[in-house]
Amino acid sequence: MSTLSRNAVVSVIIPTLNEEAHIDRILTEVLRGKSVEVIVVDGGSGDATTDKAAARGVRVSRCVAGRARQMNQGAALAQGDLYFFLHADSRLPAGYDGIIRRVLACDRVAAGAFSLGIDADSPGLRFIANCANLRSRYLGLPYGDQGLFLRADRFQACGGFPDLSIMEDVVMVGRLRKTGPIVTVAERIRTSSRRWHRLGVLRTTLINQAILAGFLLGVPVVRLARWYRRFPLA
Repeated sequence: MSTLSRNAVVSVIIPTLNEEAHIDRILTEVLRGKSVEVIVVDGGSGDATTDKAAARGVRVSRCVAGRARQMNQGAALAQGDLYFFLHADSRLPAGYDGIIRRVLACDRVAAGAFSLGIDADSPGLRFIANCANLRSRYLGLPYGDQGLFLRADRFQACGGFPDLSIMEDVVMVGRLRKTGPIVTVAERIRTSSRRWHRLGVLRTTLINQAILAGFLLGVPVVRLARWYRRFPLA
């Protein structure tokens, strides 16, 4: 039985940092949804990200940089029944808002996410996306670039994202899995290939897997974040 209204408001929360190249495009896609509010939480951009977001009429908030902090601040400001955490360099499937409401209409579902796509056509990147989708679908372990969505009350009950500089999505998903199933839908959210292009597919994959392995082995998050930042996007 569902306690969710058919017109439940989806609060789309977008953490940003120097995303002027992507913010217009993602806001155009987000604003095609029905009954959505949009909150851009900026971590101190030095470019035109916030100006562009404000010009689209969405709510813009600012806080100390850090994706977890930014997403938590967005959730604190949100008025919707459902939260959708979205990366600025993503591309959304058509009707994304209806998909979110459909999945979360089941009270048992702890959270949902989209399947992963990468906005470049190469065998290596297709393989990475397919592996991510198998992990997400069968192990219930989506990552943040797949667009995590959940009910507002479930988010509050889990205490929000942990205040970590990296791996906050992994910890959050682990908490949510204890409360119910996490559903990965077939529809794909497409993420930017910029990091893979800059560092190379193999090198980027090895870095990502090393970070995850280090986290699972108990390496301090501060050290992992310092290592990760040695390989910037641009």
